Amino acid sequence: MNNLKTYFFALVILALGACSDKVKQSKNTNNPNTVQATVITEKVKHDTDDPAIWINPNDASKSLIIGTDKDKDGALYAFDLSGKVVKRVGNIQRPNNVDIAYGITVNGKKVDIAVTTEREANKIRIFTLPDLQSIDNGGIEVFAGETERDPMGVALYTRPSDQAIFAVVGRKSGPAEGYLWQYQLKDNGSGAITGEVVRKFGKYSGKKEIEAIAVDNELGFIYYSDEQVGVRKYLADPATKNDQELALFAQTGFSVDHEGIAIYKTGPKTGYLLISNQGSQSFMVYPREGSKGSAHQYDLITEFPVSAIETDGAEATSVNLGPNYPEGIFVAMSTDRTFHIYDWRVIAAKIKAAANK
Repeated sequence: MNNLKTYFFALVILALGACSDKVKQSKNTNNPNTVQATVITEKVKHDTDDPAIWINPNDASKSLIIGTDKDKDGALYAFDLSGKVVKRVGNIQRPNNVDIAYGITVNGKKVDIAVTTEREANKIRIFTLPDLQSIDNGGIEVFAGETERDPMGVALYTRPSDQAIFAVVGRKSGPAEGYLWQYQLKDNGSGAITGEVVRKFGKYSGKKEIEAIAVDNELGFIYYSDEQVGVRKYLADPATKNDQELALFAQTGFSVDHEGIAIYKTGPKTGYLLISNQGSQSFMVYPREGSKGSAHQYDLITEFPVSAIETDGAEATSVNLGPNYPEGIFVAMSTDRTFHIYDWRVIAAKIKAAANK
């Protein structure tokens, strides 16, 4: 009898575990228009939040997805393009967002880096790629002296004129003006990266928070989601001394929050901005170059539902990643502890169909 009780107890535990893993259900399961992921990554331990894409310069088919696992016992993960975990770096206190830059000079050598916010430590952390080795002496403090800190969003800007690299950092809450801080990242001469505040800018509505930030290096723009309000646009180069808001768009058609922003480039100045419509489990698509001849006007092209559940962070690349992804990929975080990787050709077909209507 005791063995029988133990058996049934084990079955109950397994059932409860299975249910807990399905707390978040996709609204799009039975929607025939849903864009299904080509690959779904292996699950992280706690809570996925934001992806970035590192392009392998020697073999693009061996590029990596770098993703955050947002928890007190958090981590950065590296996945290959088949969704397998190839590296995990732990002991990061609630890493929210992550972004990538190429060719920063450290000890006289060019290295690629992944930068993530470490929210509970009020720092940003910097790791080399592809090995994810720390080069920040334990982290760079951000929003020093502020009563409201809690760094969340981060995006990296590489200035075309001199290849200087900057981190644009957002936080959980803050002032109506100067909500974002911009740090220039530099080699300290001893093999570690430091950050110097060079700019405080950006409006904030106060309605919720600012997490998703994206930078268009070539066009020189910063975009960020002021959740429940819209997407704000600013110049990226602090040397311009211009902190004027250039645009506030994507204000209608969203349910709940504006979240992740991905930029897909079809040419030097053309492409798409893809904004997560979190409550609808879909993405809104806008022209990267602007609408009707105006660089700061953004008319909606289309909206498409995705298999990813309640996406926070997203990323895209148009680089040919080999025979499976000749036009690049789109990556979206999903609340089932995974990242969804989409063959861009499937999304391109959706956009083309909308344009032909």
